[in-house]
Amino acid sequence: MSAIPPLSCLRSFEAVSRLGSVTLAAAELHVTHSAVSQQLKVLEELLGLVLFVREGRGLRVTEDGRLYSMQVRAALSGIADATRQIQARPKAFELVVAVMPSFGFCWLLPRIQRFHARYPHITVRLQASLAISNLVQESVDVGVRMGRGDWEGVSKHLMFYDDMIVVASPAFNDGDLPRTPEQVIASPIIFTMDSWQPWCEAAGLSAEVARSGLCSNDSNLVLEAVRLRQGVALVRRSLAHDAIERGELVQLTDCTVPYPYPYWIVAPDREQVDVKREQFVQWLLEEAEHYRQVLKHSDATR
Repeated sequence: MSAIPPLSCLRSFEAVSRLGSVTLAAAELHVTHSAVSQQLKVLEELLGLVLFVREGRGLRVTEDGRLYSMQVRAALSGIADATRQIQARPKAFELVVAVMPSFGFCWLLPRIQRFHARYPHITVRLQASLAISNLVQESVDVGVRMGRGDWEGVSKHLMFYDDMIVVASPAFNDGDLPRTPEQVIASPIIFTMDSWQPWCEAAGLSAEVARSGLCSNDSNLVLEAVRLRQGVALVRRSLAHDAIERGELVQLTDCTVPYPYPYWIVAPDREQVDVKREQFVQWLLEEAEHYRQVLKHSDATR
């Protein structure tokens, strides 16, 4: 380790080689001009190399300096990444939960307060992304995914199956809502990435639904556009259920189609049992069961 120059010298060298100026490097590092100059001198003496040559009022990095600067920059970047990763690691009282933004906003967030009431000592950090998280690399304790459940290296629990329904704002079209499948597809449609074809087939429609107008891969944006009375949308029931219960949205027809990918709770395989993770998984399964019972009751009273 004695071959490693002082970190302050390396930071000054990297900044000067990138910016081409001691003055700019000093400003970036919040040190004096003379301090940067001294650190460059120390580094050159340690290496026994000339790293810069003066040209007019500026500095030009030598070929040795250019090659060294590339490696130093990569090494400093690696240190910065390692620092960010260790800072991002969950604390003993934290639980990191990876969710899709739509599921987190529409389904989990309205229920999470019940978990806090039961386990007030646990801080839940929601990590929302449309990408599938690498649970180990990203230090995630629990994830919620949609799919067939064929992921490797994780434990998994089935939460619930979903279906697709057509929704609108109760004030859409001044309250004159489409009620038949024909009226629905004749309305302005806000598209998710899901196809309307299965729903049209279930509704007995032969017409194609032309994909035009607004489309988004984020269901939160689609649902907000529906709330703003910009059109109707075919969405997963789990994302619209609570808004329907609050009267913010209405289901336009009884025609529904199964969504092909159920929700799963996933967690990285670990030999050591994490109590807070197990508590969250158990709570989430209870909430999923309660949600299924609410849907059954709604179907029975419809």
